[in-house]
Amino acid sequence: MNSLFLQQIRINWDQIEQDSYLRGIDAIREVEQIPLTNPVTFFVGENGSGKSTLLEAVAVAYGFNPEGGTRNYNFSTYDSHSELCDAVRLTRGVRRAGWGYFLRAESFYNAATKEDEYSRGPGGIPQHYHEKSHGESFLQLVQNSFRPDGFYLLDEPEAALSPQRQLTLLMEINRCAAGGAQFIIATHSPILLALPGAQILSFDDGPIHPCEYEDTDSYQVMSAFINHREQLLQRLLDQ
Repeated sequence: MNSLFLQQIRINWDQIEQDSYLRGIDAIREVEQIPLTNPVTFFVGENGSGKSTLLEAVAVAYGFNPEGGTRNYNFSTYDSHSELCDAVRLTRGVRRAGWGYFLRAESFYNAATKEDEYSRGPGGIPQHYHEKSHGESFLQLVQNSFRPDGFYLLDEPEAALSPQRQLTLLMEINRCAAGGAQFIIATHSPILLALPGAQILSFDDGPIHPCEYEDTDSYQVMSAFINHREQLLQRLLDQ
């Protein structure tokens, strides 16, 4: 057994209705267990491949609010999470995380609003997240909330960040992971995916499976665009 907070994700399909749309997601249907082997695990795959659906289910099963925040957050603007969280079983390690956060791009505004509210309470330091740009406030929340020895789930964090800020996030992830933190991150970013030593799980081409960095679509598409831009654009646009 490794030293990770979360060792394995299991899915009990008996808890999923036979007509559920979840059974039609190629990456997860009939998958019963997903071992986690490294401090940082990336979920990669095309839009609609199921990576965010699984990440959300893991977050809820772990005790996080579906819309994000710490495990102490309890707010809801729109109840959209799937029944998969009821079927997910988590195998935990002997270590217990001292802190945790579920950060998702699509509901960041709601989480930032709650962060602002809580920071204005007794002993708090107001952060004024909504007075900054989306990317600035997103990165500030990361830097304020992420620390070593924590468990973090991130859903497409690159959506708010410039390439330069993605590099800053990469350094923050690496810093925390080196201090004993664990991350599971759903992403399309070839910058984040390049983190050395990360476990990459692909949701494309059948059931979830390990994947090398150079084999991800994120890397291959970006590499093709940068190295063969003119030929690629000609092929795409001259039709």
